[in-house]
Amino acid sequence: MIKVGLVSLGCAKNLIDSEIMVGHLQQAGMAMTPEPELADVLIINTCSFIDMAKKESVGAIHDAVDARQEGGAKRKKQKIIVAGCLSQRFAQDLPGLMPDVDAFIGLDQITSVAPIIQGLMGTQTQENLVTRQPKYIPDYDTPRFRLTPKHFAYIKIAEGCNHPCSFCIIPQIRGRHRSRTQESIVKEARDLVAAGVKEINLISQDTTYFGMDKWTEDRPKPRSGVDSSKGESLSTLIRALNEIEGDFWIRLLYTHPAHWSDDLIQAIAECPKVARYIDMPLQHISDNMLTLMRRETDGAYIRDLLKRIRAGIPGIAIRTTFIVGFPGETDADFNELVNFIEDSKFERAGVFNYSKEEGTRAHNMDGQIHHMTRKARWNEAMRAIQRSVERFNTTQVGIKRRVLVEEPGVARSEMDAPDIDTTVFVDPSLPVGQFADVTIKEWRGYDLVAA
Repeated sequence: MIKVGLVSLGCAKNLIDSEIMVGHLQQAGMAMTPEPELADVLIINTCSFIDMAKKESVGAIHDAVDARQEGGAKRKKQKIIVAGCLSQRFAQDLPGLMPDVDAFIGLDQITSVAPIIQGLMGTQTQENLVTRQPKYIPDYDTPRFRLTPKHFAYIKIAEGCNHPCSFCIIPQIRGRHRSRTQESIVKEARDLVAAGVKEINLISQDTTYFGMDKWTEDRPKPRSGVDSSKGESLSTLIRALNEIEGDFWIRLLYTHPAHWSDDLIQAIAECPKVARYIDMPLQHISDNMLTLMRRETDGAYIRDLLKRIRAGIPGIAIRTTFIVGFPGETDADFNELVNFIEDSKFERAGVFNYSKEEGTRAHNMDGQIHHMTRKARWNEAMRAIQRSVERFNTTQVGIKRRVLVEEPGVARSEMDAPDIDTTVFVDPSLPVGQFADVTIKEWRGYDLVAA
């Protein structure tokens, strides 16, 4: 029996790709091992979204190669496969830069990983199997072994991205947006709930674009949002998921502000199983920056959207992220952003220091910001976010909250996505993987403490 080890890096979207690979390996009769030194084959599923992720992926590959060279007789025969975004992004360069890697596979090869391994273990020599424009999208019956805890799961509702953001390399890596069918997603969700899952996290590069890629000339795409009466959309999807029997949360991640609609706001408000939580990266508020970033929105639109969301969905928690130090960002642009953070009172937020990525439109733009200025702006923006979150946390004392217990003494509220947001410290005797009703008695920094 072939033993396979896996190192999965990057975001939840990448994690699903890892889960699909493991599902196909198990279906082929291969065994997974958590100990790399025991693996006949080691797969490293990489990320290359920003420079930090790229360095982590390259470091993991070099560590694996070094460990193989320094290991015993069995380890020296180990095959190393590099999968994921790094392989996809640098398909032409990596074989020459990393000659000790046995195979590079991209996003279209994750369902073929078993025969690729069988070929490597035989007489075949395979190096670069990456296809240029990935087209793969999973279905409800795709073999998959979940690597998350039993009580929550991710569902990838679409793959790829059509947005022109000047700082982002993702469309070049993962291809054009392609939605699954609503029927497929509902079937997968129903099976997960039947298996005991308490939280379903909907993910893609842009969940709000779900269904829009299937519109035809007879069904023109609206400028912003989707009228659910004209076809499948995120609105129709969450309404269908809300009809599934069971006690569980539906969480929306990775929404884009350009495609929100009044119908989507209404759908969330009408569906009690949809968590009162929105993940919506805004990136900036200055019109100058939003134009340079090619975000398809402006400051007035964003401010109006936030008002409509808060008015239409009482008790909503809004999580967002911003980029500081983007080329051309002036002191006035940055100050407008800080004031916006203070005024908007986001319940959850984060800040990225701009990462200059080769292959993006922003890479060669004029007005690149000195790294020390970027760092100073990041620190100031983070302080503004911390003040905002702490002010919000003071309002939570005495409030009853429903939480999902992650591990003994640690839970998440409806306002907190897995591995992203804050935690709620609870009674260690509460059962893991179950919902519990608690009362917030105090807060510590970003986290809450329940009675």
